[in-house]
Amino acid sequence: MPDLQSLNALHKSLPHTEKMPVLFLGHGSPMNAIEENEFVWQFRKLGKKLTKPKAILCVSAHWETKGTKVTAMQNPPTIHDFGGFPQALFDVQYPAPGSPELAAETKKMITKTEVELDHHWGLDHGAWSVIKHMYPEADVPVIQMSLDYTKPPQYHYELAQQLESLRHKGVLIVGSGNVVHNLRRVAWNKLNETYAWDWAQEANEQMKTFILDQNHDDLIQYGKQGGSFALSIPTPEHYLPLLYILALQDKNEPVTLFNDQTVGGSISMMSLHIG
Repeated sequence: MPDLQSLNALHKSLPHTEKMPVLFLGHGSPMNAIEENEFVWQFRKLGKKLTKPKAILCVSAHWETKGTKVTAMQNPPTIHDFGGFPQALFDVQYPAPGSPELAAETKKMITKTEVELDHHWGLDHGAWSVIKHMYPEADVPVIQMSLDYTKPPQYHYELAQQLESLRHKGVLIVGSGNVVHNLRRVAWNKLNETYAWDWAQEANEQMKTFILDQNHDDLIQYGKQGGSFALSIPTPEHYLPLLYILALQDKNEPVTLFNDQTVGGSISMMSLHIG
């Protein structure tokens, strides 16, 4: 249990605020962290447009665990969880502070499962490669929540709904992944240009229709949507962060799509701004 001092600190740092939006960001290649392209320009534009948050909670495709964890250290390390890229990418550091207080509050508000406070992970590239463009000064505290790889999509959606009150405490909730993500089918010679296989385009368009119609049930039951979805989501980790964000959408709350392009044939950069 957090001590009284921690709870008092949380109360001071996270007072009631106007409702924050929620974001799903298609992060794509780790190289987006250091390259200049239209995707990162949109992330920067979004960072300037939004009310600056008190803190960020990020659900990244790149932290899968048995059970649910949240990072609870004061200074999360920058994790370079990839290989085969230029040294310049490994040299990037994103020294945003953590928030043990927000981690403790998140643990307390989730009743669907026992949340473990984690002191070992940090910020993986699913988090820092996009957040660094929005808040380049690294002056907004960031915590990560893991994906429990043992649980079905409906579970993740319902767990995410328990985070709703954070939207009223100045916390920006970010899901980071890719709605279409099949590395085995990437056209590597087209990785830096807009190009989609037919099945990737079909799935992406159907997902957009479901999202804009607020048809969350069919998005949760993506395994029943046919062959294009099966090819687009061969494993769930890049898709599940989308469900965390949709779960926090109020009825008829507006959604804006951006970066809606597919690169390399099988990686959709589609991103959402809800609220």
